[in-house]
Amino acid sequence: MMKNRGAAGCDFCANYEYDEDDGSYVCMADMDEDEYYHLLTSRSFSCPFYRSNDEYEVVRHQI
Repeated sequence: MMKNRGAAGCDFCANYEYDEDDGSYVCMADMDEDEYYHLLTSRSFSCPFYRSNDEYEVVRHQI
């Protein structure tokens, strides 16, 4: 589980879920320790686990 580092894209990601225990949003993407370390230490935040939470994105892309 990775806490959001303020990336704007996380707000619209399907992996970004509310954790009732912490009372905050966290990334629920399934990643190992190496991937987690890379995301924490990278200078440019480009998440390979991003999944759009927009159900109509595919439809708009086809138009």
